[in-house]
Amino acid sequence: MRKNARAAAIATAGVAALLLAGCSTGTGTGTTAALPDGIPDTVEADGDTLTVWVMQDDYNDETLAAINERFTERTGAEVDVQIQQWDGITTKLSTALATTTPPDVVDIGNTQVAGYAANGALLDITDYRDDLAQDQTWLSGLEEPATVDGTLYGIPGFAGNRAVIYNKTLWADAGITEVPITWEELTADLDALAAANPAPDFSPLYLPGQHWYVGLQFMWDHGGEIAALEDGEWSSTAGSDASLEGIEAWKEFQNAYSAESSRTVSADKPEQEQIFADGKAGAIIATNGAINAILNANPELTEADLGTFALPGQIDDTQPVMLGGSVWGIAAKSAHPDLALIWTQIAVSSDIQVDFVFGGQGLMPNSEENIAAVAGDLGETKIGFFDAALNSRATPASPGWTEVEGANLLQDLFSTVASGAATPEEAAATYDSKADEALN
Repeated sequence: MRKNARAAAIATAGVAALLLAGCSTGTGTGTTAALPDGIPDTVEADGDTLTVWVMQDDYNDETLAAINERFTERTGAEVDVQIQQWDGITTKLSTALATTTPPDVVDIGNTQVAGYAANGALLDITDYRDDLAQDQTWLSGLEEPATVDGTLYGIPGFAGNRAVIYNKTLWADAGITEVPITWEELTADLDALAAANPAPDFSPLYLPGQHWYVGLQFMWDHGGEIAALEDGEWSSTAGSDASLEGIEAWKEFQNAYSAESSRTVSADKPEQEQIFADGKAGAIIATNGAINAILNANPELTEADLGTFALPGQIDDTQPVMLGGSVWGIAAKSAHPDLALIWTQIAVSSDIQVDFVFGGQGLMPNSEENIAAVAGDLGETKIGFFDAALNSRATPASPGWTEVEGANLLQDLFSTVASGAATPEEAAATYDSKADEALN
């Protein structure tokens, strides 16, 4: 599956960073061509070819053709789009970016940027940010991880996140007729679901104890952070007062509304979509890909039976969500940085984002303005994800973050708290001691 392939690529990014460090001779400042003062409206580049690596299933042929047509009109240059498979991509991309003839533009996961940037593989595009943004407010969960120590290395392409998916029939049977927009409304609705469905294996909102993406939402909602950068040194901050408040809130919510059997498990063992499809949960928190998984798991369900909404916050109006997705990077050693800048400027422009990335592919566009532009075309199974993305965060832009994820430190943090095996303070202290080493 695409989701698993992307996760595997991200999990191995730390290894790839080591490979890149061993073979790279650049520092990120030595492109093979001079950088322009700004992104030019047009250039004379007849006969030149720009090489673009695109991950399988990220952008379809129509989207890429639209970008390339506009690009050729502005430059005269051609585009060699090379579709890349997920298997082994991290090593392949690391090696390619370290050569003297790398692909000019690459499609990479937003949380992978720090690993490549730390070793000089990506071009510093900070000075071109405004020209690339084109008066758009990029989603913070895409821009933050593409910004390493104040320097921008990635241009937001599209996003993905989590929201509440609920069974409209179960909620209606419990007397709930409107989507909750406050924390008090949410908990009252879940209490009503529990009363209407007293079976011990029923969860008003099924929430696996290892579901660290949601655990982070609770931390962020209470003002906590998972890590902080100071004077070039990362420190893990799960043990801060605000983070601990969020972790405690997570435990209370998880224990109150998810079955006891869920406290130590992951979201895919057992699959939460199957539990929801079997009618044993009134809601889950998942990505939009879960919609099809639910419908496939229970053919008697249709999209009309499902709805979505952003999880209300106890502090914020909605909980901050972790945003995943893709960004465009430009190789530091690109022979055509001017052309690469023009191509990416077109790729992230509003017309491409609205008409093709969203309109043709149904993906979430990269900015608040573009989300607003498509809001009227969203059905009930999409609206929650788009609403949630307007309050987004990202994991730390540390090359070592992939080591944290790969070691399952966050799964352990939240599941030991949910199960009662450790207090929030004990679990956070264990996590911080291990994460500090990985982050640095």
